[in-house]
Amino acid sequence: MPADQPLPLDGEMRKVARVVLLDPDDRILLLHGHEPGDPADDWWFTPGGGLESDETREQAALRELAEETGITDVQLGPVLWQRRCSFPFAGRRWNQDEWYYLARTTRTATTPTALTELERRSVAGARWWTCQELARAHETVYPTRLAELLRTLLDEGPPAGPVLLDTEIV
Repeated sequence: MPADQPLPLDGEMRKVARVVLLDPDDRILLLHGHEPGDPADDWWFTPGGGLESDETREQAALRELAEETGITDVQLGPVLWQRRCSFPFAGRRWNQDEWYYLARTTRTATTPTALTELERRSVAGARWWTCQELARAHETVYPTRLAELLRTLLDEGPPAGPVLLDTEIV
């Protein structure tokens, strides 16, 4: 979130838009995050973030993707999944209502263009993953069933409507 916008208070639900970005080889782009000050406490996650002011989720998804990866040549597809989650990060508890949008790109080079101060301290890079690599991964990945969800998406195509994922509380 921008420094001039207040963070949601503990217990308040933050609206988030995330992007399931696939390349021409059906690899998914994930960002490598960690607890600020503790790179060993790490995980992988999809690009995205919280809505700013009167932004729509679609606008937030495209803005966050551009800021975190530099990739702008995408059109958003449907909302694939929705989930609520709660987790500790950077000294507070985050409660989020996340919508995951499908998007495709031919560009695989990533260059963050506008990371927040917190993101600069907690995002270590990006990587394209195959579904098979995700299924074999020992790293923590969010949402936790991402390999299974991606396999279903690649095998069956986007769902007719958003799939409601289990609430994740860490």
